[in-house]
Amino acid sequence: MTPFPEFPPEFVWGTATAAYQIEGAVDEDGRGPSIWDTFCATPGKVAGGDSGAVACDHYHRWEQDVALLTRLGTNAYRFSVAWPRIQADGTGAPNPKGLAFYDRLVDALCAAGIAPMATLFHWDTPQPVEDRGGWLARDTAERFAEYAAIVAGALGDRVRHWVTLNEPVVHLLLGYATGVHAPGRTLLVEALPAAHTLLLGHGLATRALRAAGATSVGLTNNYSPAWPATGQAEDVAAAASWDVLYNRLFTDPVLAGGYPEELRAFGDPLPAGHEDDLAVLAEPLDFLGVNYYNPTKLAAPPEGGPLPFEIAPMEGFPTTSFGWPVVPDGLRQLLVGLAERYGDRLPPLHITENGCSYDDEPDADGAVHDPDRVAYLEAHLRAVRAAMDSGVDVRGYFVWSLLDNFEWAEGYSKRFGLVHVDYETQARTPKSSFDWYRGVVTRGV
Repeated sequence: MTPFPEFPPEFVWGTATAAYQIEGAVDEDGRGPSIWDTFCATPGKVAGGDSGAVACDHYHRWEQDVALLTRLGTNAYRFSVAWPRIQADGTGAPNPKGLAFYDRLVDALCAAGIAPMATLFHWDTPQPVEDRGGWLARDTAERFAEYAAIVAGALGDRVRHWVTLNEPVVHLLLGYATGVHAPGRTLLVEALPAAHTLLLGHGLATRALRAAGATSVGLTNNYSPAWPATGQAEDVAAAASWDVLYNRLFTDPVLAGGYPEELRAFGDPLPAGHEDDLAVLAEPLDFLGVNYYNPTKLAAPPEGGPLPFEIAPMEGFPTTSFGWPVVPDGLRQLLVGLAERYGDRLPPLHITENGCSYDDEPDADGAVHDPDRVAYLEAHLRAVRAAMDSGVDVRGYFVWSLLDNFEWAEGYSKRFGLVHVDYETQARTPKSSFDWYRGVVTRGV
């Protein structure tokens, strides 16, 4: 195999986590309920009846986790702030104990030389906000901007990079359209107006962050290259429809100034007067966060189907324990495609999530060997470097995830971490991928 590629000295190396997936302590120190607390309490929604009530107990063990980050040697850490920990009702005065938790975390990261990247929304809407309409209600965007201003006022002197929303397309499609995720709504195409509220919340939050002095603000999207199942015109059209919904819906308004014309294939999904908000949606970004896991193969739908595409099996590739195909070159294609589509309007990119789940367990000696994850990460980093060699401006890479954690509707059945977590004892055991990644990020240090 060719030598591992070189990356620029200023390249950002990190890992990523999300509040509900690791923090636990869901009813401590003034935190209010989130939609995920409610969803997990609903029988049959989460595998094994699991919840994030304890998760990795990061709320109490954050010092141990910062020590792991220090040992890993990365120069950045992407975490999310839990909105219901800051405002239990999603509005009003902030919760001092909630802010104090993140204040301590950020101080410790900075003391360790690890740049914090704070995500403001990683799917954990306060339940009272959802009760008032959630992301289908325009008021939620205003409340989100107020929350962003509070967090920026408390942490903005030390947090270098901000992400407004994490994967809004996933929250829209799984949370509002199909009900696989919280809040569990099954609105199908009638969920699409929530896309505009999410984007409006992003734009208003971006303005609030900038007013607080933020100089590096981004939006993180999940992208999945659309591959037609065959060369037939019907399948090509199905793939184009997926591309509009999944890859362009949350990017065109921000970078191109408007929604894709092809969105009309889904009816008339946008709220009346949305044109008046387009300038807010298009607030300039300092970076675009790219989350990548795999491409999606699309076929023409059955006659009378509710959507203009149908997801087809992706054959011919190895899969993770999640059943997701491992396609490293899909990441290169995605990055090059973004540069071609948006040209000079595309800001610098950070790969804000990339990773894989495998069934990793300690061996008889207590070590956790995960060669499949090492191979996955190496292949995807080579794909990133290949895109950079093609002229794509990629500034950083964040592995998902630092820790094994609560994997949403899959509960604790999927392990994405560089660090194995025993959920009974909360013991943390770095895997062989942890040591491999440490070797990558500390080269030349």
